[in-house]
Amino acid sequence: MKIIHLVSGELNSGAARGAYWLHRGLKNIGVESKLLTNSFDTLGDSDVESVADTFKNKIRSKIRSHLDGLPAKMYRRRKNVIFSTGLWGKEFFRSDLIGGADIVHLHWINAGFVNLKYLSRIKKPIVWTMRDMWPMTGGCHYTMGCDQYESGCGKCPQLASRCSLDLSKIVLSRKKKYLPKSMKIVGISSWLSECARRSSLFRDFDVRTISNNIDCSEFLPVEKNTARDILGIDRNVNVVLTGATSLKAFYKGFDKFLGALDFLPKENLHLVFFGRTDADALKEIKLPFTCLGFLYDTVALRIAYSAADLFVAPSIMDAFGKTIAESMACGTPVVCFDATGPKDIVDHKKNGFRAKPFDPEDLARGIEWILSGSDRYGELSKNARAKVLNMFDIDVIARKYKKLYSEIVDR
Repeated sequence: MKIIHLVSGELNSGAARGAYWLHRGLKNIGVESKLLTNSFDTLGDSDVESVADTFKNKIRSKIRSHLDGLPAKMYRRRKNVIFSTGLWGKEFFRSDLIGGADIVHLHWINAGFVNLKYLSRIKKPIVWTMRDMWPMTGGCHYTMGCDQYESGCGKCPQLASRCSLDLSKIVLSRKKKYLPKSMKIVGISSWLSECARRSSLFRDFDVRTISNNIDCSEFLPVEKNTARDILGIDRNVNVVLTGATSLKAFYKGFDKFLGALDFLPKENLHLVFFGRTDADALKEIKLPFTCLGFLYDTVALRIAYSAADLFVAPSIMDAFGKTIAESMACGTPVVCFDATGPKDIVDHKKNGFRAKPFDPEDLARGIEWILSGSDRYGELSKNARAKVLNMFDIDVIARKYKKLYSEIVDR
C-alpha cells in the first residue's frame, strides 16, 4: 500500500507537523508513505519532496501564496484573519508521486499549494484530513459562531460582506463542483466531524473521526526543577503556562485567559508565555511573567511544558488542541474550556479541568483547583501522559489510518 500525503506549511510547526508525524507513524508500522509539500525544510527525510526545493521554486511558491490571498483583500472592511480561496496551486496531479500512489491523502493544503479544481483530475482514492474548518467553508478557517457554511455561505461576516454572491459563496461553489463525492473526510476531533456532517458541502460524504497525533518519543517529561533552572524560573513559585503559534489569533481566546487572572490570588504566581504574543496585552499584566517567544524545536517546548504546574488552553474554537496533547505528554495537566476539539483530550478532574464555555471565572477556578491539589497532582500528571500515549501517539493513530486505507483499497 502506497500513500502520498499533500500538506502545505513548514513541517516543524502547525498543522503540517501533525501530517508529518502521521507520515512517520505509518512508516513505523510498515506502510509505504511519501509526502509532497511546499515546506522549505524537508527535515532530512528522503520520503519528503518539496515543490519549493530551489530558490526559483521558493519564489514561485510565495507568489502562489500571495495570489491565493488577493481576492479577500478586495473586501476592505474584512477581519484581519486568514481567508483562503484554493484558487491557486501547482499542478501536483502530474507528479510521479501521485501516479505511483494507491491513495492520495490531503491535509492542510492552503497558501496557494493546491488549486481545488485539480482535485477532480486525480484518478485515485482521496482521503482528506480536516485540520481546521476550511475544507467545509467558503474560505474562513474558523467560523467563530457563523453557521452559514451549513446552508451555502454568502454575506460572509469575516469579509464584512453584505452580498449573497460574494467570495465565500464562490469558493464554496467551486468546492461543490470539484471535490469527488467518493472522498473520505476525516475530522481530527469529534466536534470537527460533527461540523462537517452539518455542512452543506460534506453532509452526504463519508465522514470519520481520527484524532490528531503526537510523537510521544519527542514529547516526554523533563524533571520540573531542572526545566525551571534552564528557564531561570524560581523553583518555589506556581507556574502557569499558556501559548500557541500565535496568541493574537482571535479564536485562541487569550482575552479569556487574561480575564481569568482577575479571579486568581496573585501571590506566588508566575506566568509563562510562548508563541507570538500581544505586547500591549502583556503590559497590562500585574504579575511576574516570562515570555519565551516563538519556540521552534521540540526540546524547547518540552522544557516549557515540564517547567509549568499546568498549561492553560483558553481557545474559543480549536480543531483538536495539539499544544494540549503536547503538554499532557510531558506530564503537565491542562485547563481548557469544555468545547470544540479540546474536550476530546482533557478528562475533567482526571488529567486536567474543563471549564464552562467561555467563562473566565470558571477557567480561574480550574487553575486554582490544580494548583491547590498537591495531594492529587502526581495522579493528574501520570494520567495526562497515559491518555496521550494510549490515544494519540503516532503509532496508535497510524494504525487507525492503515485500517481506513485498507478498507478503501480492498473494496
